[in-house]
Amino acid sequence: MDIARPSMPNLSVPAHLAQEWEQLLIRAREGSLPLPELMDRGNFLQTQQLGAAPAPLYETWRAHEAHPPAARLVALYNWGTVLGNIQQHERAEQVYRQALAISPGFAQARLNLGHQLEHLGRVDEALAAWQAVYDATGPMEALGADTDGLRTHAFNNAARLLELQRRYEESEALMVRSLTLNPEQTDVMQHYVHIRQKQCKWPVYQPFGEVTHNRLLIATSLLATLSATDDPALQMGAAQRFVHEKVTKQKEALWKHPVSVAARQQGKIKIGYLSGDLCMHAVGLLTAELYALHDREKFEIHAFDWSREDGTALRKRLLMSMDKVWRLNAMDDATAAKLIAQAGIDVLVDLQGLTSGARPNILAHRPAPVQVSYLGLPATSLLPGVDWIIADRFVMPPEYLPYCSEKPIYLPHCYQVSDRQREIGADPTRAQYELPEDAFVFCSFNNNHKMNAEMFGAWMRILHGVPNSVLWLLADNEWAKANLRREAEAAGIDASRLIFAPRVAPPDYLARFQLPDLVLDTFPYNAGTTASDCLWMGTPILTRSGRSYISRMCGSLLTAVGLPDLITFSLDDYVERAIQIGLNPGRARSYKRYLREEGRQSALFDMPAIVRDIEREFEQLALAHRA
Repeated sequence: MDIARPSMPNLSVPAHLAQEWEQLLIRAREGSLPLPELMDRGNFLQTQQLGAAPAPLYETWRAHEAHPPAARLVALYNWGTVLGNIQQHERAEQVYRQALAISPGFAQARLNLGHQLEHLGRVDEALAAWQAVYDATGPMEALGADTDGLRTHAFNNAARLLELQRRYEESEALMVRSLTLNPEQTDVMQHYVHIRQKQCKWPVYQPFGEVTHNRLLIATSLLATLSATDDPALQMGAAQRFVHEKVTKQKEALWKHPVSVAARQQGKIKIGYLSGDLCMHAVGLLTAELYALHDREKFEIHAFDWSREDGTALRKRLLMSMDKVWRLNAMDDATAAKLIAQAGIDVLVDLQGLTSGARPNILAHRPAPVQVSYLGLPATSLLPGVDWIIADRFVMPPEYLPYCSEKPIYLPHCYQVSDRQREIGADPTRAQYELPEDAFVFCSFNNNHKMNAEMFGAWMRILHGVPNSVLWLLADNEWAKANLRREAEAAGIDASRLIFAPRVAPPDYLARFQLPDLVLDTFPYNAGTTASDCLWMGTPILTRSGRSYISRMCGSLLTAVGLPDLITFSLDDYVERAIQIGLNPGRARSYKRYLREEGRQSALFDMPAIVRDIEREFEQLALAHRA
């Protein structure tokens, strides 16, 4: 297989390192460089942030014919690893295929080949590469590694990629096989629980083999726990496990360094927003107007961002609303934290918490004197260095405070910002979505993982109590649809009364909120962005509020919009209220009329006032650290 000849990388390094590199290259060409020395110096160059430098050394060394086959195999593997690390995935693929031509059973090379194929977007080929490892029938060359460990690695990567492809049932099956082989993998158990939630596969905690119910419970992620219980102690425990396992404890606070202190001592107060979700994401949708409304006479707004470039108008609008955007994608956490400290940020607002893609170790370095949790995680994170959380007195009542490591910044009306400029599609018809014209339409567009057996059972009781009614649900995946239909039939409800809505573009998603009569909230994971959307579009939502922040989000919005009678505090009251409204459609119409006439003028959607409330709190906290 032809591979391009080596070329001198652009080494912006001291002369002695460049000279050493040249000497190594000469010895590699002559065949006098032992492989252990090549590997040692290659690793050293990578630790010096010279990731491209070892690749030509391996390439030149491999070209010499005198090396024994076993050494050539190891060199090819290391060369492929170097190429993968510097994002040269096509070349890495070629190198791994050369290694496999020598030894088809070389498991590590086939595993890494799968990673390169995934990076190149060749999903089925990547899955096939990993399957060749976990279903290997012939001898496996593992270079001293544990073969069971390599198989679980292959299982887990294939399961992860299948989950990303929304092939949930296949993904779950591989997780089961992986855990059967090694039942000590808490990370895999975490994904197993959540993928069952996504499929509405109840009971979610389904033990097998040595994987017990208790083990699954202990391994459950915070996000999955938020859907499973409103017990704030259990939620705090899930956060504590994550922080203990994943977050590095730091001894010093970067904001105290002289450079950071000097940068903060004068001028406008600098607010930094830390997020990987400044794009087409619930956080991006909610905060789009927040940044632009900040008072630029007093505040300077920075984004510390590693979001995907999704090419949307929303993404462009979010970035244009900032005074300064710092891209953190290529930075490690320590470097990113130093950047934030050197920028002199007074208040750093974490918009992710412990959600997918978060970078909590940036916050652990304490790059800003005031670090605040907001929106992304409506729960305590227990992150060291995050001392505050934006809230209101409904979502964080006094009895919740002992289970929260952050102190509340209480806003007077509602904790949640939203966007008054959200684009709305053309008015839809019920026929367009196969909804009956004469039925009472209950609706829940919350993600399937927020649903659980208890609340779905309540919805079936509601349908039983309102005979001429249907339930309109989000069609998140085919397994959830099949399982929900099965649950409906088991509850004595004709499955045809469940109508599934496809995913549509955000403007059309907003527009179709005009069609249902009443939205039914999930519990304990309440609607957040979804509740804001339906109220903005003039449709009432019935909620059940519990003991935790996340189980009280929708109640906060309903209080601020002026509809507290749509808040219930028990399952039976929730069912009874829904049936009352369903049997009296005029009551639903009166709620719609109120929202149409008064909703958008309520405290819930007074964005300038909410932003001023936030700024007042931030200013007070920031100035206390400038004194």
